[in-house]
Amino acid sequence: MYYKKNLTKLEEMDGLAPQVMKALLNLLHSNQEIATDNARSTPGQDMNSHLDSTTIPNLEAVKARQKATWESGDFGQIARTIESVAEEFMARQPLNAGSRVLDVACGTGNLAVLAARRGCVVSGIDIAGNLIGQARARAAAEGLPIDFKEGDVEALPFADGQFDLVVSTFGVMFAPRPNVAAAELLRVTRPGGQVALANWTPEGFLGNMFQVFKAHLPPPPTGVPSAMGWGDEATVRSRLHGFADVRLTRHIALMRYPFPPAETVEFFRQYYGPTQWAFASLGVSAQAALRRDLVELQTIYNTARTPGTTEVPAEYLEVVAVRS
Repeated sequence: MYYKKNLTKLEEMDGLAPQVMKALLNLLHSNQEIATDNARSTPGQDMNSHLDSTTIPNLEAVKARQKATWESGDFGQIARTIESVAEEFMARQPLNAGSRVLDVACGTGNLAVLAARRGCVVSGIDIAGNLIGQARARAAAEGLPIDFKEGDVEALPFADGQFDLVVSTFGVMFAPRPNVAAAELLRVTRPGGQVALANWTPEGFLGNMFQVFKAHLPPPPTGVPSAMGWGDEATVRSRLHGFADVRLTRHIALMRYPFPPAETVEFFRQYYGPTQWAFASLGVSAQAALRRDLVELQTIYNTARTPGTTEVPAEYLEVVAVRS
């Protein structure tokens, strides 16, 4: 597991519950890992595997599986829990009235709605048709003229240089061919325009959660690199060709839930596509083992001071790149 770097980050946070620090220290010092031997490759190996590959066997099957995964459950429920993260992220972006903004892998439109409220001319795109439906309904309810489309980040249906600002929170990182996705982001951004991404880090909570999945599930399709590569500075810089200025900053997203860790796991199991698919692919005893490890992870990271609630600090990397 990647607890050491994350522990340093947590130590810097004000007000971290002492019992949480004790649990993390015990876990680190005893060298315990949730992942099995099958999952103990280094972060660098995971992130750089097939880094330059643009050909994946059965690519269409991989994309169909991704689409089905994100259309399962109800990511809209998850998106509501990170609206505050979206607000903090967009507050750091140049949202000028009349600016052309694209929200990539927009989900239910957290970023798109914020940009439209500021008077930007906004488009959004996502692979999941049901989430685009929710995004359209959300925009209509607020009277916001956002152009939402169902589509693929690796083949954006927009003209070259169409946008002043292209944004994505925890979305672009899941594209199976990161270099193709990066090239598309570059293509649709005007010269001097900006791309801004928020990506979970391999050392953070979400990186560790996916390590738990990795320990319990079969390996991913051949040629598909880890999504967590988008949370590693060196890997990101190697992908963003054609950008004159790349700024990388790590932030903490506080994910809050009004129920304890075990119920938080059930919340993700019901609504978060990757978690739902993970459980569905396992037998009864294996499901119990996965649930146990996910509850342990949520419990270790829980910094909530109110009994019966969960508050998890999840690290992400903010990528801001200006097109040449």
